Amino acid sequence: MEKRLGFVGIILHNRRKAAPLVNNILTEFGDLVIGRMGIPHVKRELSVIVLIVNASTDELGALTGKLGKISGVSVKSGLSKSE
Repeated sequence: MEKRLGFVGIILHNRRKAAPLVNNILTEFGDLVIGRMGIPHVKRELSVIVLIVNASTDELGALTGKLGKISGVSVKSGLSKSE
């Protein structure tokens, strides 16, 4: 399956509870991640994480599917067009 460049946007609405679960999944899929930026919003007790990935549609779906099952986590993603 063809790998393409893409992004994953993750919002953790309860960062203290969700962060360890999210980090475990990101470690599991670490070979797909090219870059990662995380910004905590302490006053609102949430965090935003943005990933740059190189993944197939199946790999990206597996990653975002696992993240989306975590309570209090919102996920959106996109991949570049096929060449």
